[in-house]
Amino acid sequence: MINYVPTSSALDRTDLAILKALQQQGRISNVELAEQIHLSPPATLARVRRLEQDGYIEGYTALLSREKLGHDNLALIEIALELHQHERIAEILSQLVGMPEVMECYHVTGEYDYMLKVSVANTKALDGFISKRLIPLPGIARIHTSIVLKELKATTHLQLPDH
Repeated sequence: MINYVPTSSALDRTDLAILKALQQQGRISNVELAEQIHLSPPATLARVRRLEQDGYIEGYTALLSREKLGHDNLALIEIALELHQHERIAEILSQLVGMPEVMECYHVTGEYDYMLKVSVANTKALDGFISKRLIPLPGIARIHTSIVLKELKATTHLQLPDH
């Protein structure tokens, strides 16, 4: 049986305006945000805290430049598991998501079971990651790697309704 726990309230125009503003400028001060959405600072802060508490805002972070930090290679790696290894999936996934090179990990449909977004310094580092970290994992049947030549769009922004 699935327990359904509704959020404390639906999002209104002001909530959406707050979320849009925070997506654009996560370090905006509460006073600036309040001015932008035409609320008092205490009311704005209360709404932001409610949005955090209700899980609409999962956290705040700085977006770093991979290239400036020496991560010149971005790769998308698809992984297929051996059929009999699906019972060990929790162990395999724990190892995959624990690898610092893995920026994102998705369970996908299609020919492969998982897709990884991996950031490394160069092709030598990518080769080492695949040969020393992925291939030795128990239960890996196939690996397909695509090196990103040019990143055309990468965003953390969600499209929100205008209401």
